[in-house]
Amino acid sequence: MNISYDNSVDALYIKLKEGEFKENKEVREGVILDIGMHDELLGIEILEASTRFDVKKDLAEVTFQVPLMREKAAA
Repeated sequence: MNISYDNSVDALYIKLKEGEFKENKEVREGVILDIGMHDELLGIEILEASTRFDVKKDLAEVTFQVPLMREKAAA
């Protein structure tokens, strides 16, 4: 995963995974999903990001919480 902000165009991009791009889907005005060839979500673009949140404050610290994989019970 990669999160980037382009100050020159005021756009935030969250890249979730690599993949061959197929199409965009705008789910709200200025919030665009990048969809891959197998209908997987590749990334999320947020336009006019600074009007949606405080870019300097909110991007200064990013926290990830990843749950541990549970072991499957033996059959």
